[in-house]
Amino acid sequence: MSGEEKVVCVTGASGYIASWLVKLLLERGFSVKASVRDLDDPRKTEHLLSLEGAKERLHLLRADLFEEGAFDALVEGCEGVFHTASPIAFSANDPEAELIEPAVKGTLNVLRSCVKVPSIKRVVITSSTASIWYNGKPLNSDVVVDETWFSDPVYCEQNKLWYILSKTLAEKAAWQFAKENGIDLVTIHPGISIGPLLQPTLNVSSEIFMNFIKGRAQKFPFPAYTFIDVRDVAFAHIQAFEVPSASGRYCLVGNVLNSYETLKILKELYPASSLPEECEDEKALLPKHQVSKEKAKSLGVNFTPLEVSFRDTVESLKEKGFIDI
Repeated sequence: MSGEEKVVCVTGASGYIASWLVKLLLERGFSVKASVRDLDDPRKTEHLLSLEGAKERLHLLRADLFEEGAFDALVEGCEGVFHTASPIAFSANDPEAELIEPAVKGTLNVLRSCVKVPSIKRVVITSSTASIWYNGKPLNSDVVVDETWFSDPVYCEQNKLWYILSKTLAEKAAWQFAKENGIDLVTIHPGISIGPLLQPTLNVSSEIFMNFIKGRAQKFPFPAYTFIDVRDVAFAHIQAFEVPSASGRYCLVGNVLNSYETLKILKELYPASSLPEECEDEKALLPKHQVSKEKAKSLGVNFTPLEVSFRDTVESLKEKGFIDI
């Protein structure tokens, strides 16, 4: 499949998932217009500019989520728009200003720009499993979560799950705006993305994984650890744009693991390492729910084997100097 002569854009292009998305788009022959917040920061740009095909077909532009109209130049002349830019943090002094407003406003600013461009055929938004299952329903071993699940904003607010609330409200706003303005919208909902890092900085999902290795597994607001390879996530985005029948929401979770299982696989892969003996997560041995893969497979996603993702993540973190194992 080739994207030759197709022009698409990617917001927040320096991020973990977005960087892989740009890489795969360039490999397929797409011309990519990509936004970053700071064009003068080499940590945001150098790894993108060094990608194969970047010299000929990658165009970096500055765009800020808060500036209305900031994405007009980015989406102009595009057939597809991939909106990945959104703040991620699990604590905030001012959740409204730091997480919720940028997520919701940023999404609507991108979509407002899209409405002005008749050439745009579809918009693909990077959401998260965060907007899927935080609704207070029990997540027992007989539960299979799928795309019909929605997080409950009231539940999220009551439990101070601010990042999850930001993703939930941003998705809700996106669907409402798309319906009112006739935008062909698809949303992608990955779990904890792992795999090699293209960017030089440590992203949140890789940090979660690194904490297992360092024996600092933190208590995050996840019912379980829902791993997905970042390369599968990037591929799913492109398929969501390319496959004519693609529509609605897509859960992307390859494996649901507890802390104990995660450490066990890592020890098998790195038997000589000094990995922690146990994980201080009280949910470590609780029954786990499952996540449906059916809809993701309909996009042509073949999930990367977990051991491959784990090894590639560890080797990448080693190469970049974040761990010594």
